Amino acid sequence: MPISRRDLLRYSVTLGAFIPVSTALTGCALGRSSKALAEVDFTHGVASGDPESGAILLWTRAVPTAGEAGLVGWELSTHPDFRDVVRSGVSESRAERDFTVKVDVRELTPGTHYYYRFLGRSGSSAVGRAQTLPTGAVDELRLAVFSCSNYPAGYFHAYAEAARLERVDAFLHLGDYFYEYGATGYGTERASELGRQLPDDNAGELYNLDDYRKRYALYRSDADLQALHARAPMIAVWDDHEIANDTWREGAQNHSEDEGDFAARRRAAVQAYFEWMPLRPIVPDAEGRIYRSFSFGDLVDLHMLDTRLVGRDQQLEYADYFDAETGKMDSQGFASALTDPERSLLGSSQRAWLYGSLEASQARWQVLGQQVLMARMTMPASLLGGMLRDRDFDGAVPLIDALIKDKAALAAGESLSPESLQRLTQVMPYNLDAWDGYPAEREQLYAVAERLDQSLVVLAGDTHNAWYSELRDRNDRVTGIELATPGVSSPGMEAYLNLGEDKARALAQALPALIDELQYCDMHRRGFLEVVFTREQVRPRWHFVDSVVTRDYTTEVRELATRAW
Repeated sequence: MPISRRDLLRYSVTLGAFIPVSTALTGCALGRSSKALAEVDFTHGVASGDPESGAILLWTRAVPTAGEAGLVGWELSTHPDFRDVVRSGVSESRAERDFTVKVDVRELTPGTHYYYRFLGRSGSSAVGRAQTLPTGAVDELRLAVFSCSNYPAGYFHAYAEAARLERVDAFLHLGDYFYEYGATGYGTERASELGRQLPDDNAGELYNLDDYRKRYALYRSDADLQALHARAPMIAVWDDHEIANDTWREGAQNHSEDEGDFAARRRAAVQAYFEWMPLRPIVPDAEGRIYRSFSFGDLVDLHMLDTRLVGRDQQLEYADYFDAETGKMDSQGFASALTDPERSLLGSSQRAWLYGSLEASQARWQVLGQQVLMARMTMPASLLGGMLRDRDFDGAVPLIDALIKDKAALAAGESLSPESLQRLTQVMPYNLDAWDGYPAEREQLYAVAERLDQSLVVLAGDTHNAWYSELRDRNDRVTGIELATPGVSSPGMEAYLNLGEDKARALAQALPALIDELQYCDMHRRGFLEVVFTREQVRPRWHFVDSVVTRDYTTEVRELATRAW
């Protein structure tokens, strides 16, 4: 949805004009200026984000005990006791920005750990730990990846575990940082039991700026999330629920005409996101840009994509291609729409930027941090119609067994009956909201990576389950790998299909046998993904928690070796 010049001006003022940029020349000791600081409450911890080789962005929320604005100090040091403050200054907390404060500290030393805090007249914030990106030769990088945190659905144990990692260079959040639903919406069934109800003044669905701000405030009150943000810098992008379910550039599944103007809702959601998240205020161009890149020396170039707002065409729906009277599907019409070469998930400007970034990069690994699954997740149509549509796993077990047996026989060179062959080879994508709904653009991306001889590592969220897939083009050439993080607390496919743990494990064992690109999945546990990059390999480590609905929990780490490509 294009942004008007008036909206662009509004964004620029709201998101950018009040963030001080501190350099070695502007930073100074607070000294006497501390007397001018306001009495404030630091209500939601601290955070850092969008690290560069010589810069880091610092965040807090400082609510004055009186008035609509107040001065807040900040300090940056190389020691946790702040005995050698290397930079300090003063910023302003204002009601018009929901009392959030950001400072962009620049001209710092590459690859260096710093500690920071904010100061009021008679108190200080928690201490946060940040680090700048390395330059030159880098031997190892560790990233922790998150998605889909649903406050009413359970505790944020995944955040707590990640905050305890012995080493982590940056946190990546791939979206669904919160959910826009009301108190009876998705994942809220046990909220009262867990003491994680939505407050009365924010218990409805989110539509306006005040709604979105209050939802961020609720989530950021969580101690585990505060600990995560204080531990290391975060690099974040939104997915759909920061706005509304299944968002695309001009609307969303969870937005109807009687809920007001979608453009206004989107503007409110974007403003609140930039206020509350520790990222630089990328002043939107005509498309509302948030995509950007980060270089970790010569080892990894990380390209954070927006597969939601900037360019996504509306999702296709299978239901639109079924004849209500005959019950038959217009397969030809659906295939034509699905494979339309103009159909886009990224939009032309973002696509051109990404291809240019890939071509210019000299890093060992090209990493795409984005929201939805890129790998082909096609299943036999007969299985989709039974298990997923009817949510009947037990009834699908005989069919699953037969399909696996037929596939093994075909791979061994045995002949199948025409009926069995058709049942096996007639496949359909199960999720048209993912890259499977935009296959022409996916093939184009693969072709660019192959032409440049770039090694793609795609990171994904959205599904609430863990996945590892090889990325293969239409000629079955491996272009890279995809690693998907489980949700922090949102229920996964096991909840959708009403599976117990044993059945969920059985399904996770069966799916890689039926889906060509899929190598591994976990269908029943929450957690996060740690990815270790070296010059020789990419090593995924999934950290699972056994429960998000009890305070006590156990953890399990599943590490896999990825195949070289």
